[in-house]
Amino acid sequence: MRDWQSQAHVKHYCKYHVVFVPKYRRKSIYGTLRKDIGGILRELCRQQGVELVDGYAMKDHIHMLLMIPPKYSVANTVGFLKGKSAIRIFRDYLQVKRNFTGRHFWARGYCVSTVGLDEQMIREYIRNQEREEKRQEQMKLAGL
Repeated sequence: MRDWQSQAHVKHYCKYHVVFVPKYRRKSIYGTLRKDIGGILRELCRQQGVELVDGYAMKDHIHMLLMIPPKYSVANTVGFLKGKSAIRIFRDYLQVKRNFTGRHFWARGYCVSTVGLDEQMIREYIRNQEREEKRQEQMKLAGL
């Protein structure tokens, strides 16, 4: 049974698989930041009225399964999450007092797909992403 959400005049089940990467795809999500970025994104989602259903931080990208109410656009929601999280990352982890122009943590684009009947498959993909990347890397090293 799906968990349908309700607002004043609408019932919805709007889930999206969102992926975004640091600027120049640098492997900059590590250590304390990797552990804490989930809390940062969860707090920002709560502020926006968006539910972070599932998520995983890789070294060079973030996977999230978001339930975004239809009153918000996906583009505005992702822009909010990337913008505000970049400010917090610079302030708390990179010891930058102000977010000056030219200080960008995230790359401009993002990847998004709607989640319909494949929600369980996408949740498993998000959880097992790191293991799958390691497996593919081992296959490349073995020459297969």
